Amino acid sequence: MSKNKILIVEDETIVALEIQKALESFDYEVTDIATDYESALESVKKNSPNLILMDINLGGDKDGIDIAKEIQNSYTIPIIFTTAYSDEETINRAIRTNPISYLIKPFKREELKSNILLGLYKSKNSDKTKIDKKLLNLGYQYFYDEELDKLYYKELYIKLGLKERKLLRILIEEKGKIVSFEKIEYKIWNTHIVSSSTLRTLIYRLRSKLHYDLIETIPNVGCRIYIKG
Repeated sequence: MSKNKILIVEDETIVALEIQKALESFDYEVTDIATDYESALESVKKNSPNLILMDINLGGDKDGIDIAKEIQNSYTIPIIFTTAYSDEETINRAIRTNPISYLIKPFKREELKSNILLGLYKSKNSDKTKIDKKLLNLGYQYFYDEELDKLYYKELYIKLGLKERKLLRILIEEKGKIVSFEKIEYKIWNTHIVSSSTLRTLIYRLRSKLHYDLIETIPNVGCRIYIKG
């Protein structure tokens, strides 16, 4: 049985080699380590990877989001963004490309592995599958088990962090109403004060694990989730 092939797009050598080591320990084949726009596109054309790990902040005129857009014009390859930054403009640009996920460096191996599994599953199971009718249909083939507090894409369980689960539950309970950032902060962190960057990153981490249209963020106000039924 052939191994799934993964392309790493990362311009920091030490980081790229660490990711490569992790992927090989998961029994994936690393097709290449590309460092910029041209080498990434050439590698995709030459090696046909099953998934791409894309660093956003690359040197040069075009960043990882630009590369992802160009790849999506010709290929259907799941992309996982990685970055050390979480400013709102960058995250919004990334989310609009509908990536599998958005990982903030440094990330844990377990988190990397679970997101890769989700990406490969999505790329190989594009047809509709049967799902328990008791689950809440969020749309775009995402389902939520209200009793067990679990999220699914089709029949695949999507692992969420504790705060991601809390955020999703808060939004679902409001049934499409806008939930203020203040309310989210209080319900998740209680009386602890957190930075706007921390809250923003949490929201976009959850958005990246869903279809990007499911959660709407209203600047300086709050966010809401659209529920199909």
